[in-house]
Amino acid sequence: MSIKHPVISVTGSSGAGTSTAKVALEHIFHREQITAAIVEGDCFHRYGRIEFKEKAKEFEAAGKRLSHFSDEANLFDKIAELFKSYGDTGLGKARTYVHDDEEAELYGVESGLFTDWRDVGEGSDFLFYEGLHGGVEEVRPYTDLSMGIVPVVNIEWIQKIHRDSAMRGYSTEAVVDNILSRMHDYVHFITPQFTYTDINFQRVPLVDTSNPFVARDVPTPDESLMVIRIRNPQKFGVEFPYLLSMLSGSFMSRRNTIVVPSSKMLLAMELILAPIIHEMLEKKRSAS
Repeated sequence: MSIKHPVISVTGSSGAGTSTAKVALEHIFHREQITAAIVEGDCFHRYGRIEFKEKAKEFEAAGKRLSHFSDEANLFDKIAELFKSYGDTGLGKARTYVHDDEEAELYGVESGLFTDWRDVGEGSDFLFYEGLHGGVEEVRPYTDLSMGIVPVVNIEWIQKIHRDSAMRGYSTEAVVDNILSRMHDYVHFITPQFTYTDINFQRVPLVDTSNPFVARDVPTPDESLMVIRIRNPQKFGVEFPYLLSMLSGSFMSRRNTIVVPSSKMLLAMELILAPIIHEMLEKKRSAS
């Protein structure tokens, strides 16, 4: 962990909704005039798109499954190396995974491949990681603030099915097969991270999601609640009475868990995270 060069990670599965946390943090960074070095987790995949498919066939022939959730398909050591290096020096190595033709034109690399490794962090105040593995065991010693975005699994599946169908053109059957192929690795590599994250944001539906594979709509914010668990409130000076007064309809379900309407998710994130990040920034400035 580092006072001079803090590392913040947001972790969530495919379809979990980590983008909301990213928006909240971007608002805070803007207000605090923080320059963040932003790294997307898919740059630490071990294989490009075509090579991954070839490796997956090899695994299948051997009676195994390969998914982007597993250690065999990712460079956990490189994530840890980035976090440690940034915490020590404010610099580290990352690259970019090129998703589509538009990005291919931007980076001069074919879609489905990676750019070269490059230095990141120059002139930045914080490192911000968003991806699948920001809370794995290898990186925990080097993370100053970690968050999990963890909707209950039925909502997560509904969101993934709708996103991959609408935005990526996959059939529902293909998305479901993808979910099933990742299940072993989801249980062993994704879920365990949320035991150790500092703050978890879990969306819970108030409508029937018993069969997520036939759901016509993603539950709206008004049809769900957000369960927010802060592992160690004292560590970050979280004031629950203040949060309860600011978030209409909220209540405490446990001593370290507040429940808020999902329509107030962005506000709740900002109210919780802004003081924490401000304190981190003040300590950084004092140490400089």
